[in-house]
This record gives sequence, C-alpha cells and structure tokens, in this order.
Amino acid sequence: MTRTWTLIGADGRPYESRTPGTLGGHRRSRIYGRLDCPGALRWIARGHYVPHRVFFADEVAARAAGFRPCAVCLPDAYRCWRASVQDGDPAG
Repeated sequence: MTRTWTLIGADGRPYESRTPGTLGGHRRSRIYGRLDCPGALRWIARGHYVPHRVFFADEVAARAAGFRPCAVCLPDAYRCWRASVQDGDPAG
C-alpha cells in the first residue's frame, strides 16, 4: 500500500498525491508558507491551527487556490504579491 497525502489543487479542491506537499496553508486566513514557518509552528503547537491546515504541491497551486504568501517565511513572494494587489491585479 502506497502512502498518499491530501493536497489542495489550483481549483481549491482536495486531491490525493503520492508526494507530500511542500507548502502549508490556513483555510481561514488564506495564507500559505513553508512547512517550517515559525508563525505556523507556534499556532500548531498551541493546537489552534491544525483543523484548518491545508497543503499545496507548490506556490502556483496555492496562489491559484486564492491563498497569499506568508510575509514571515516567504518575504520575497509576499512583496511581489503585495505589489500586484496594490497595482490592482485582482488575482493578486
């Protein structure tokens, strides 16, 4: 039996993958980041973050699903996202 992981696709729907996700996100805040993000790890340790945690294969899928990059662990991606939002790009 091969292990699978549930990831969120670009369409925002879960799917089974044989490869674990490289990024984690939060359903409510719509933010994604690295799996070792200090902010996310603090919330996970408190038990508050876990029920709303989602995983993505890559940044393209996370952005397409409507999530934004974390300012803490992905500062360059966050700056690009922020600039695109300020320029009026509805996709962010």
